[in-house]
Amino acid sequence: MSIGPHRDRSRGEYLFPDYWVHRYDEAYRTPVAVYRLDEKLVWSLIYEETYFRAWMIGGDAEVGLMQVTPLVAREWAKETGFKEFEKQAAENVNAFLADPERNIQAGCWYLEKLREPYRGRPAETAMTLAAYNAGPSRVEEWTKDMDATTLAEADFVSRIAIASTQNYVKSILARYRAQQSVPK
Repeated sequence: MSIGPHRDRSRGEYLFPDYWVHRYDEAYRTPVAVYRLDEKLVWSLIYEETYFRAWMIGGDAEVGLMQVTPLVAREWAKETGFKEFEKQAAENVNAFLADPERNIQAGCWYLEKLREPYRGRPAETAMTLAAYNAGPSRVEEWTKDMDATTLAEADFVSRIAIASTQNYVKSILARYRAQQSVPK
């Protein structure tokens, strides 16, 4: 028997699960504070996106822990004003996003950017997650014939017309709510 973080595929879990799900806690504490996000929401999103596997590359070229797209990485790098970030993102965006701290910084920036138009709405978190997964134009499409400023979270989630996005949002919200009841 070898020692180390191995996945027990028969049970669907990792040995040393706390290591896997908490090894990037320090990496996201500063970005969540800078972008005024709830760290338990970011933790729940990373859990859903990659189960904390920084090397993951998605089917649409999303990279890293938060599955950030190359376009978002370049936008974030430009907005930071750091020329070195812009240069790195332009030269090799996958390597740039493979750095867990950089990936989390860009992902948190994007999550906050998406959240801004929904701030204060009852479905703010669900709308933000749906926009992160399917794009803000889809959120607008799913709420176009109603007053989205008063739409309840459950009502919004039921209007998500893409099953995978609806499941994504439900999964993260459930995990997030469970995490909110866990003391720090």
